[in-house]
Amino acid sequence: MVDRSADSTVEHEDTEKLPSSKLGTKEYWDEAYSAELANFNDNGDVGEVWFGESSMTRIVKWIKSNEKITKSSTFLDIGCGNGMLLVKLAHHGYTNLTGVDYSQSAVDLASSVAAEEQVNIKYLVWDILNTESGGLCSDQKFDVCLDKGTYDAISLNPDDATGCQAKYIDNVSCLLTSDGVFIICSCNWTKPELLAQFSNKFEFLESLPAPSFSFGGQSGNTVTTLVFRAKKS
Repeated sequence: MVDRSADSTVEHEDTEKLPSSKLGTKEYWDEAYSAELANFNDNGDVGEVWFGESSMTRIVKWIKSNEKITKSSTFLDIGCGNGMLLVKLAHHGYTNLTGVDYSQSAVDLASSVAAEEQVNIKYLVWDILNTESGGLCSDQKFDVCLDKGTYDAISLNPDDATGCQAKYIDNVSCLLTSDGVFIICSCNWTKPELLAQFSNKFEFLESLPAPSFSFGGQSGNTVTTLVFRAKKS
């Protein structure tokens, strides 16, 4: 991802765009997860855990503290990658877990990891930007939607990042139940930027604290994690 601090006081000059990157392409992730799948098969290494173990721990801690989220609540991990966030939730007793990714190699890796961890998680090849592509029913709703880096990657799309961001936001809002929550973890966008981008479709609930740093008289966080609820139509 682009190396930017998630500082709530220092915003990017253009809160709609990031520099385009190969990290915003399906080809990049197909190749990356093919390599990680081969490495897992050879060495048992699950690959990189985006934003680190501590980010997953903060998300799971918040979920466990929310009385409205039960062990049988429905979860959707958007752009699940190796699936380790859902594996962690499974180990904490959550049972209705679905992970989607547009890369077949990512889904194959996540399925292999889940089998190794002996947890029951459903993984599907599905593109959040193309909700008609099958894999999920168009009327299916989830109590919790999770994103740990997917919106970041979409924002780096070299073709139409702004259009992809708008489509992503619309589609995620449609996936939530009436009281469902959306948890997004980003290293590319600041809290004010995410609030501005998601404000039309989502209501901000709270931010999850992350380790902070200081540089040049400014303070910030390396990762921004926010909790939203879709606005009722």
